[in-house]
Amino acid sequence: MSDTPDALAEAAAANASPNPAADPQPRWAAAARPTPPVAERRPHRVTVHGETLDDPYHWLRDQSYPTIDDADVLAYLEAENAYFEAVMAPRETLVETLFAEMRGRIKEDDSTVPQKDGDWVYWSAFDTGAQYRKHYRRPAGAAGAEARATLILDENQLAEGKEYFRLGAATVSRNGRYLAYSYDDDGSERFTIRIKDLETGELLPDAIPGTLTGPVWVANDTALVYGLATPEWRVDNARLHRLGTPVDADIELYKEADEGFRVDSDLSAQEDWLIISTGDNETSEVRLVRADDPTGPQVLVRPRQKGVEYSVDVREGTVFVLTNDEHVNFRLATAPLAQPGAWQTLIPGSDSFYLTEVSLFRDFFVTEGRRQGLDQIEVRSYSDPAAATPIAFPEASFVAGLSSNPEYATDRLRLSYQSMVTPGSVFDYHVADGRLELLKRQEIPSGYDPALYATERVDITARDGTRVPVSIVYRRDRDALNGGPGGPLHLYAYGSYGIAVPPGFSTSRLSLLDRGMAFAIAHVRGGDDLGRNWYLAGKLAQRTNTFTDFVDAARGLIAAGYTTPGRISASGGSAGGTVMGAVINSDPDLWGAVVAHVPFVDVLNTMLDGTLPLTPGEWPEWGDPITDRAAFETLRAYSPYDNVRAQDYPPLLITAGLNDPRVTYWEPAKWAARLRATKTDDNILLLKTNMGAGHGGKSGRFTALRETAEEYAFILWQLGLAP
Repeated sequence: MSDTPDALAEAAAANASPNPAADPQPRWAAAARPTPPVAERRPHRVTVHGETLDDPYHWLRDQSYPTIDDADVLAYLEAENAYFEAVMAPRETLVETLFAEMRGRIKEDDSTVPQKDGDWVYWSAFDTGAQYRKHYRRPAGAAGAEARATLILDENQLAEGKEYFRLGAATVSRNGRYLAYSYDDDGSERFTIRIKDLETGELLPDAIPGTLTGPVWVANDTALVYGLATPEWRVDNARLHRLGTPVDADIELYKEADEGFRVDSDLSAQEDWLIISTGDNETSEVRLVRADDPTGPQVLVRPRQKGVEYSVDVREGTVFVLTNDEHVNFRLATAPLAQPGAWQTLIPGSDSFYLTEVSLFRDFFVTEGRRQGLDQIEVRSYSDPAAATPIAFPEASFVAGLSSNPEYATDRLRLSYQSMVTPGSVFDYHVADGRLELLKRQEIPSGYDPALYATERVDITARDGTRVPVSIVYRRDRDALNGGPGGPLHLYAYGSYGIAVPPGFSTSRLSLLDRGMAFAIAHVRGGDDLGRNWYLAGKLAQRTNTFTDFVDAARGLIAAGYTTPGRISASGGSAGGTVMGAVINSDPDLWGAVVAHVPFVDVLNTMLDGTLPLTPGEWPEWGDPITDRAAFETLRAYSPYDNVRAQDYPPLLITAGLNDPRVTYWEPAKWAARLRATKTDDNILLLKTNMGAGHGGKSGRFTALRETAEEYAFILWQLGLAP
């Protein structure tokens, strides 16, 4: 495809239906379909709080889990996969077209911007055609032959012959000699740590399987701290491994007794303190221990207090504490190391500024947060912390934050930046003169003209009067592509755990925009897009605000003329899949197609099972229906699986991962089975289970891209934009 704007417009017009609204049943819709599998119903009932729960598809949970070898279960999942392949087979040309477009927008031999860390400069790069990265370094300040790159890790080599591969973490010891890295090769998110001697190129015999946190170098580069996954897939420990010693001789530095808490470890800004943190979704507790003496005495910063979150860093004998103890949007406090719990406010909490991150450097520190939902990066001095210097960016709506800044003593900051129309960009911010230096902007080989696209941020009034922001991107000639206003639109949301959805750039998304679709992100309650209260207004008993915000955003976009009923496709994954399940139960007529990725839809049954990997730690987020009757009733009222009813549902594509430890495979499988047996329409319902992957789908940049092409093909097909 030519990369000129005219050619892009012509291609989009050629692929779009000339007037889809006038032909809601295109000629290909009548083609014969394969027969979908039907899951057997087997009686299974439990009684909770005097109420009986009927779960006829409970058998799809392999009773030997996490081993999955039940022949009936595997046969059903394979039958669903075969049905998916048969239904999508006539769309194979479209999938390949989309895949070619998406791949053509990727610079295949791309590399990251080199970054100095001590005596070395590090970066990573893809070879043309490669699925995974190679990692390199060279001596800092070297020239000529001495500046030649040294390959220190090749992910392609590690992934060879494996269906799935993911690099978890990679960290070089301070002396530059050893590289510790972790990897997962089946999607279960249980990582194995290996150590490479960068002087000899050889792997040390040390191998630590079953970890769930990245390795941290301590004891003058002679030892690593890591977290071992429990059988329930949580980290309740911090363990010390000394190089060259047996793993079964590793020392447990900390053990967490609360089954809902998870443990993590990190280093302070000056790398002189090991920080051991534990907590759940609303409470935290931190201990400090000398990094050069990790088995020495630990300093408890402040005992845990339910509902109080805090994180710490240490600089020159002062503890810096980011906490919500006095203000919901967090404050920054300090305390002497000798009295780490004696917090004195340095930057007070603010109703207008949501303080999310603090990064300490030798001569200044940086605060990050959001004001009116937009990212803010501010440089502050230790002598006058109230006087912030904001880093200004040119667009009204964007995503910006600190990138990799490994050196404590630095005069510049590495930043990342993008918007819905501006590709990913890397800047250096020169602190002394406030200058932004563009180092790299994402290159799109097939061509990209940002002038063809427009982005907006609109507020839509929800049913309770709350103003919900929605970020939208579309082609400026969208009406011409669609034959008039009110064209198709894709709506996305997440809405849980206080995770904001940034209005960022996507090269894959262009395949929808260039066919006349708009793409919108509903910043629903449950995320923290507009501050911590925005999160709290979408959790526990207020969870349904997340769902109604999504529906109201869709209706508001219709009222504003961005689209029309039935021409909206929607998607969400994991907890965002809960949103998808809830809104197709409540408002099925709004959606022309829905994609639910690894959806958390069997909410009530999962929260009733304390033996599952994530359940105890999730009770503060979703509620504990075992001990709390009110939480039980709340979950029962919206849990998507439990609220499937006899009504018409929109076309559905559901994905799952057999090895997924976060949303177990049987949740989407049970949901698909109940939907197929209950719904009154003949719309397509597809379940695709990745049999060798987990929560994130297949690995490898091109393999994962093809799954996106399949998703987009399904959406375009169901909205009548492609055969």
